[in-house]
Amino acid sequence: MDQHTTEATDQLLGAGDIPPVHEVNPQATSPFLLTADHYGRVLPRALGDLGVTEAEMTRHIAWDIGIAGVAERLAKLLDAHLIAQRYSRLVIDCNRPPEALSSIPVISEATAIPGNEGISEWEREARRSEIFEPYHDRIDAAISRRLHAGQPTVLVSLHSFTPVYAGVARPWHIGALYNRDTVLPQLLLKHLRIESDLVVGDNEPYAVNDLTDYTIPVHGEARGLVNTGIEIRQDLIADQSGQQQWAERLARIFAAIETELRAELSVD
Repeated sequence: MDQHTTEATDQLLGAGDIPPVHEVNPQATSPFLLTADHYGRVLPRALGDLGVTEAEMTRHIAWDIGIAGVAERLAKLLDAHLIAQRYSRLVIDCNRPPEALSSIPVISEATAIPGNEGISEWEREARRSEIFEPYHDRIDAAISRRLHAGQPTVLVSLHSFTPVYAGVARPWHIGALYNRDTVLPQLLLKHLRIESDLVVGDNEPYAVNDLTDYTIPVHGEARGLVNTGIEIRQDLIADQSGQQQWAERLARIFAAIETELRAELSVD
């Protein structure tokens, strides 16, 4: 395993590292603002491989398999703004409160993450300030700009989930996730259930809450936006064909939902 070298420098990310935030269509006029907290699985060069094998880094513990392809395609089909996070959730999980134990995990499912063991508060702060905060600051700024301009804004947080977790098979193809706001999730569930080939999860395989989630509570609920989380099963979007099919399906559904939301919320 490569040794931590971050404290020898003033920062975690160096000249050879990519920016943490990836965007598509930042000037889009669609009401849908898409986010992808676990889009990428890049590791900062200073952290080496975190003591994790390449085979483990391709698994769901490192990122949301397939969601990058779905998110890119959906943003283009809807002409929607997408804000995504390129670094692996094993560096810092951008959908966890920074104070949560799972923010920088020392074990993920059954896999130890040696590079996260015993790290200093300086190292934790570097991950927060250089990866977590720029991502969420960008989402916050985009929402503020849209609201200032009077642009309708509906937050959709895109994720994918593993077909089997801790030995238990998950039957759902897709789930709508929510907590306080049920407007968009209920519309989404209604349209998904019309699709006769789908097993649809209502707050499955996860539910949103303040202790285990960050994007929806902070950017959706706290700012009063209509919002939903979406979880797609990873085996359905593991290749480009599946990603395209699901992006087209969701684009069709969200086009219908936009019409209903405008009527229901008098959004013009």
